[in-house]
Amino acid sequence: MMKITDEKAEDVNLSTIKVVKRDGRLVTFDDQKIYDALIKAEQKIHDQVTPLTHQKVQSIVADVNREIAERFTNNVKIYEIQNIVEHTLLSNNEYALAEEYIHYRTQRDFERSKATDINVSIGKLINKDQTVVNENANKDSDVFNTQRDLTAGIVGKSIGLKMLPSHVANAHQKGDIHYHDLDYHPYTPMTNCCLIDFKGMLNNGFKIGNADVESPKSIQTATAQISQIIANVASSQYGGCSADRIDELLAPFAERNYEKHLADAQEWIEGEERQKAFAQKKTKKDIFDAMQSLEYEINTLFTSNGQTPFTSLGFGLGTNWFEREIQRAILQIRINGLGIEKRTAIFPKLIFTIKRGVNAQPTDPNYDIKQLALECATKRMYPDVLNYDKIVELTGSFKVPMGCRSFLQGWKDEQGEEVNVGRMNLGVVTLNLPRIALEAQGSQEKFWQILNERLAIVKDALVYRVERVKEAKPANAPILYMYGAFGKRLATQDAVDELFKNKRATVSLGYIGLYEGLHHPLGSALQCQPDQ
Repeated sequence: MMKITDEKAEDVNLSTIKVVKRDGRLVTFDDQKIYDALIKAEQKIHDQVTPLTHQKVQSIVADVNREIAERFTNNVKIYEIQNIVEHTLLSNNEYALAEEYIHYRTQRDFERSKATDINVSIGKLINKDQTVVNENANKDSDVFNTQRDLTAGIVGKSIGLKMLPSHVANAHQKGDIHYHDLDYHPYTPMTNCCLIDFKGMLNNGFKIGNADVESPKSIQTATAQISQIIANVASSQYGGCSADRIDELLAPFAERNYEKHLADAQEWIEGEERQKAFAQKKTKKDIFDAMQSLEYEINTLFTSNGQTPFTSLGFGLGTNWFEREIQRAILQIRINGLGIEKRTAIFPKLIFTIKRGVNAQPTDPNYDIKQLALECATKRMYPDVLNYDKIVELTGSFKVPMGCRSFLQGWKDEQGEEVNVGRMNLGVVTLNLPRIALEAQGSQEKFWQILNERLAIVKDALVYRVERVKEAKPANAPILYMYGAFGKRLATQDAVDELFKNKRATVSLGYIGLYEGLHHPLGSALQCQPDQ
C-alpha cells in the first residue's frame, strides 16, 4: 500500500501529538493509519484504487492533519480523530466514502461489545457455531459435560476480558496478541501445565477427595494411582501434565512385584536360577498389564472440563532390568494399538530420550529399546524423541516438557538441589509477528518500533497472569498445593506464591509466523543469510 507523500501533509507538524487509545495508552500519532483506513473503504466501494484515488485520499488526510494541529497541542483521543475524519469527508462531499468509513468504525465497536456480551456467545453455542464448538480439538462438543464446560467458558471469557488490563484485552480482541485459555483464566486463578511430582506422592502418600491414599505395594497399584492423580490434576488446571522418567519412577514398585514372586518361587520351586526365571516372567507380565491399564485409563478418563487429560510420559534413560521392561512395555503396547480395531492411542503422548552411552549407539545397553522406539514411531507416530545433551544445553538440565511443548529452565532450591518435578507454567501469551510486518509496510525501523510496543503489551499480559494466579488459595486446588502434585505441600493459610517465586514457575511468550514476520521487512536480506 502506498505511503503519504503529499507535501501539504508534511507541512503540518504533529510530532508532539500523542493519541489516547480506548484502553488509555498513549501512542505516537500516525496519519498513515487514517490513509490506510480510507483506502480500504475506497476499495470496498469501487473494488479498485486508482492513482487519482490515492491523490484524493492524501488530500483528505492533509486536511485532517491541519485540523488536528489547529485544535490540539498535546493529546488527542481516538474518537476525536474519527470525528474529524468523518467531518472532513462530509465537507469534501465524499458521502459514499464517509458512509463506508462510519460503517466500518461502527462494526468494530459492535464486535468489541459483542466479545464481552454473554448472550451473544451463548447464542453461538446454542446454534453450534463452529468457532465455539470446535475451538478445542480435544473436546467432543456432543457430550453433556463438554457442553457444560463450553457454557462456563463463555462466561469465563466474557468476564475475563473485562478483568484484563484494558490495553491487553484490546490487543487480544484485535488479534495483535493472543491471551491463551481465556475461558479459564483470569476468571479463575488457575495454573497452566506442570510436571507432577509423582515420586513424592507415590512414596509419601496423598489425599484425593475423602480418601487418604497410602504408598503402593505393586506396580499395578502405582499405575492406578497415577491415573487418579492425573485426572484430579487435570481438573485443577487448564494445561497438560507430564510424568518425567516414568520408567525410573515405577521401577521400585515393579521390584516389589519381583520380590513377592521370588518369595513364592522359593517356597514351591527348586533351584535358584529357576526361581529367578519364574519371578522375572511373572513380573514382566505384571509390568505389561500395569502399563496397558495406564494407557487405557488415561484414554477413558474425562476431566471436569470435558476432555481427556493432555498427558505425556517421558522415558528411555533407565538401564536396569525393571526400567528396560517398563520401556519395552510402553512401546509394545502403543504398537499393538487400542481395542479391537487396534487404533492409535492419542494419549498419553510418549516422549523417548536418546543419550550417548545409554541407547544412541549399537554398543549402548539400551540400543535395542531405541530401535523398538523407532519402530513404534513409524507405526504409531509417537514417541517424540528428545536429545538428552541438547535439552541440557538449552535449558540447563534434563526434563521432559510439561504437557506438550513447554519446557522448564534448570532450577535449584535453597539447598542447591536441582528441582524439576513439582514445577509449573502459569500461562502463555502469543505475539502476532506477520501483522507487525504488514503494518510496518517494508520499513525495518517501523517494524522494530511496533514490535517493541507489542512486546510491552505482552509483558503486561504475562505479569498480570502471574499476579492473578498468586491470588489463588491452597484450598482452591488441594491436589496441587496441599497434597503433593506441585512438590512442596502447603497449609491452607500459606501463600501459593511460595511455589512460584524465585523462578520456580515459568510463564511463556509464544509467537506465530516467525519466518513470514521477518521475511516481509527484511526481504532478500533474510534470504541471503540463511544461517541467521
